[in-house]
Amino acid sequence: MTRKTRLSDAEIETYHRDGLVIPDYRLPEETLSGLKAAVDRLIADHPNVRPEQLSGPHNPWGQSARMIGNYDFLSFCGFSEILDMVAQVIGPDIILWGSMLFAKPPKEGKAVPWHQDGQYWPISPLATCTVRIAIDGSSVENGCMRYIPGSHRKKTLERHAVADRDDYAIKQEMEEIDEAQARDVVLAPGQISLHDVYTVHGSNHNRSGTRRADYAIRYMPATSLYDRSPDHPATAYAMKVSPTMNYPLRPIWLMRGTDRAGNDFSVGHGSHAA
Repeated sequence: MTRKTRLSDAEIETYHRDGLVIPDYRLPEETLSGLKAAVDRLIADHPNVRPEQLSGPHNPWGQSARMIGNYDFLSFCGFSEILDMVAQVIGPDIILWGSMLFAKPPKEGKAVPWHQDGQYWPISPLATCTVRIAIDGSSVENGCMRYIPGSHRKKTLERHAVADRDDYAIKQEMEEIDEAQARDVVLAPGQISLHDVYTVHGSNHNRSGTRRADYAIRYMPATSLYDRSPDHPATAYAMKVSPTMNYPLRPIWLMRGTDRAGNDFSVGHGSHAA
């Protein structure tokens, strides 16, 4: 039987209408097993970093929180089946600019407050597709991602307050969210979701007895500029609330197609970047 590796017309419509889609797709078992081993190794290698806050696993030279990633994650970010689907929603010219492992440990996994990703990303014009891969499986019980359908349509960033709480994985929080509209992103191991940069989302604490690890990969169209200016508003904002993010020196990769915005792919590559 032929594996389904592309989004259907209906799934593309859902992405643009709701701001998020869960395709009828799963990673090959061998690929998922390799990714799960990479996750376990990354957590073991960084015992002093909360597993919900492992930023940049794809960067083998280190970036935020001075965490050193590995080539297993970087290689996976170029997985052709993932890139094929990303191209269907943002176009054929694709840049990898970030990734994050959200590994909520059992019983004490931190919550992620309601937010929009683009509040603190230096991309102009702002456009990103985040692919989220369920490593263990995401359920309501273990704190799966939740989102507000259609919240991306205005293409505007709403006000975020600083929420400096020990039980939160990030410090940005939107106020006055109607949670009655929220939907749960329940994923079996190997399933994925794709969501728009403006989509409002978050997740609850993990109070269950099982870990919830999702790997989120950030792709931007190469028609946008990754702005390294230290005075970019998103960079200034990140320096205030997450000073280790180091956006101006972050490496980016052209994964497919042609750069059409004058992006700099030389910065941050190599051992000197750490």
